[in-house]
Amino acid sequence: MASWPQPKLFECLARYNRADFLADFIAGFTVGLVALPLAMAFGISSGVTPQAGIYTAILGGFLTSLLGGSKIQISGPTGAFVVIVAGIIQKHGISGLHIVTMMAGVILLVLGLTGLGTAVKFIPRPIVIGFTNGIAVLIASTQIKDFFGLTMASVPGEFIQKTQAYVRDFHTVALPALALAGISLAVILVTPKVSRRVPGSILALLGSTAAVYFLHLPVETIGSKFGGIPSGLPAFEVPAFRPDLILPLLPSALTVAILAALESLLSAVVGDSMTGDRHNSNAELLAQGIANIAVPMVGGTPVTGAIARTATNFRSGARTPVSGLIHALTLLAVILLFAPLAKYVPLATLAAVLMVVAYNMGEWKEIPVILRLSAADISVWLITFLLTVVADLTLAVETGMALAALLYIYRISQTTTVETVTADYIEKGRPHILQDKDVPEYISILRIHGPFLFGTTDKLDEETADLTKFHDIVCLRLRNMTAIDATGLHAITRFSGRLRQAGKTLLLCGARNQPGYFIQHSDLPGHIGEENILPHVSAAIHRAEEIHAKQSL
Repeated sequence: MASWPQPKLFECLARYNRADFLADFIAGFTVGLVALPLAMAFGISSGVTPQAGIYTAILGGFLTSLLGGSKIQISGPTGAFVVIVAGIIQKHGISGLHIVTMMAGVILLVLGLTGLGTAVKFIPRPIVIGFTNGIAVLIASTQIKDFFGLTMASVPGEFIQKTQAYVRDFHTVALPALALAGISLAVILVTPKVSRRVPGSILALLGSTAAVYFLHLPVETIGSKFGGIPSGLPAFEVPAFRPDLILPLLPSALTVAILAALESLLSAVVGDSMTGDRHNSNAELLAQGIANIAVPMVGGTPVTGAIARTATNFRSGARTPVSGLIHALTLLAVILLFAPLAKYVPLATLAAVLMVVAYNMGEWKEIPVILRLSAADISVWLITFLLTVVADLTLAVETGMALAALLYIYRISQTTTVETVTADYIEKGRPHILQDKDVPEYISILRIHGPFLFGTTDKLDEETADLTKFHDIVCLRLRNMTAIDATGLHAITRFSGRLRQAGKTLLLCGARNQPGYFIQHSDLPGHIGEENILPHVSAAIHRAEEIHAKQSL
């Protein structure tokens, strides 16, 4: 078992200064304001109270920034959990949700302490995209009632029945709610085009709340549905432990733990790409585990890293995990000082906020990329997406993991070849040989050996963590890469983007049959240029000479 890793905060505090604190304070305050409407909206759409979402963001966000392994990660409730939390509450009630969350926290602790958290990399990209697409559709579907102000006795939990109920009751649309939701949506979308420093969701929240307060608009609010948000600190209460629920709730706990690990580590990677830092996966998972054990004691929901809030934190100038602590304290100050005003917040505006969240998290641009891949990849994506939408997320996760194993076996089976060595074979291989080539000093050559599939793509990230050690032109030699999948393509695309940001050029050379076919039918040529995909290393060196000559002019 691994030793307890040092939190990133302690490392940063060793050289912390006044300028760092000022930058972190501004970033933390900004992202705290951004998190406020999201936390309330996630709480309501999950089937709990708005204050439960805020308590989750406060306690979960504070603990993960205090103990986590990422420099600018912001954690709290996220859209990924909305559907599964609502499903758990329907089946097992609030007490069941609290037990599931704590069980997931224990699983995350085990993953962090044993180093098994890196196992989440064995989920192929088509499955991740399928989950994400499906969750985004489900989140949007849960907001239609409040967005249009529909009058409905109840909203079914299943997607198909829910859609039928919306169609049946759509004639009850309330124009004031629809107008408020539409204006809020416009404000959220337009504000970033005017200024990225001002959160559009906060402007929409403040404007719509003021409109309800002063104009007495006939729309449903937090006050009319929940009676408002209580002022003061939440009551601490340890949920009653029921051993008889462990086995029935274990599949849901595993799903929550997998989603929390996957999203928090993805968010940490996004943070790394912005800051140039390297997060500690084990420390991050331990922090997420502790947070998920703690938040049920204040009535909270599952916690994980939030990619959008992490990006907002960076754009606002965050330098260390102190910004995450300030984000949590900002939310705490808001609930202590302004909780009575929350009863005027219209649900239509929160629905607009979540509609934007659903669209942004959907990874829709990835669908055309997947549709250009093999029938196996398309099938895996489609099955995962449909199961997430029409069945249940736990079943989708279980099926997705089984499909991941089958897909891995299938890909590996494609890497075995038997070929007779002939004189022609030897002659064709000469342009690929490095030993007799004069490689100019301005070229760095990387090679991938073996299958470059999900579960192995992190090796490219590890080898290229420090881009300063590479020359201006980087040639990725694929002669000995036996197979690639959507996750491998995404990793090379991401690597190309990192090189471009560093002012360097990527060349690919020597791809064999299966990798070559996948590369040509992906969007990778559009990212690096068709002219930078070469048949062998001799052609790559010649292309590098052309690029260098142009750069020298």
